Amino acid sequence: YCVEFKTESLSHHCALENRPYARWMQYLREGHTVCVACQPPAMNTDTRRCFGDGHNADGGKILHWEAVGNPWCQGTWKKIRQLEHCSCPFVHSFIFT
Repeated sequence: YCVEFKTESLSHHCALENRPYARWMQYLREGHTVCVACQPPAMNTDTRRCFGDGHNADGGKILHWEAVGNPWCQGTWKKIRQLEHCSCPFVHSFIFT
């Protein structure tokens, strides 16, 4: 499944990232909608959910995120909705880990 979030805040370290495999962090912006897919192996086999997906969060709850590969690139977002498939542009599509 896919979860859409609205990015509320992010650290300035995301924009400074220039390593080839992590340049995607430069595209993150406050106020943008991002999609995060929940797939194995991040999906818990018992609950069939990913940790941090905001399952019990209402639209007003602010959740924290951190980028894999750069713990200084982090921020907050609010869950918009859960979908069966992601529909965001490639640079705004991520995977839970």
